Amino acid sequence: MTNRPLLLATLEGYAVEGGFDHPFQPATCFSPTVALGRHAGPGLADGLWSDYEVVLDLAAQLGLDGVRLGVEWARVEPHRGEVDVAALDRYAGVVRHARSQGLHVTLALVDAAWPAWLGLEAWLLPWVVPHVLRHAQRVVEHLGADVQGVIAFARANELVERGYLEATMPPWRRGALADARSAEAQIEQITRLLVDDHVVGPLMVRHAMTLDLESDALRVARADARLDEVHLRSLVKGAGPTSAASGLLVKHHGQWAIGPAAAVLDAR
Repeated sequence: MTNRPLLLATLEGYAVEGGFDHPFQPATCFSPTVALGRHAGPGLADGLWSDYEVVLDLAAQLGLDGVRLGVEWARVEPHRGEVDVAALDRYAGVVRHARSQGLHVTLALVDAAWPAWLGLEAWLLPWVVPHVLRHAQRVVEHLGADVQGVIAFARANELVERGYLEATMPPWRRGALADARSAEAQIEQITRLLVDDHVVGPLMVRHAMTLDLESDALRVARADARLDEVHLRSLVKGAGPTSAASGLLVKHHGQWAIGPAAAVLDAR
């Protein structure tokens, strides 16, 4: 019998939780352009910071194998060296609830909304590397007992392509080919270091693919025994510059329900 990769829906923290990039809230790399009004931030988003358990209960009804949960670095360490233990505890509770529903949990340690204190050019700066490693170790040490997988970067290719070639996300550069290669090399270096790390390495997912819900490649990916996991964007659409095109679950008049996009799961 052919082994099939796990099918996980993503939860993009910055886009879905609410509570970022406004006064007295954790600031991300998007905060300067949000403040300038160049685009809207996530705002209240879908309020998943308090609703995670509700959507995880519904996720368990969809027939998914699990979820890929983004642990928002800006929330966990809003200022350099200042760790919000209550935020880590909240994420740990979310993971425990997911596991109680029989869901596999893979963590995404860094996504498109990194902490503002790292600077817009984070992936070119060598001093950032040890901070990423410490963040990864901290998260895994705090949540690891219930976590079954870890990926270093939720969307590594997009950090490079959209940030340095297309100017559609921080650091908002276009055609910066040399810096794109340097950023890609540093991201690859961080990933290798995490694979070798004695805390994080044993949980690292080696082969994963992220697909939009609208992708017609789901059936092919689900049959690819070379993959460990297939990540569908997204369980919840969310709001702001990192939101997904659509979500499996929708919120209407304050109530969560399975949405029309869930029909894509028939392809599994």
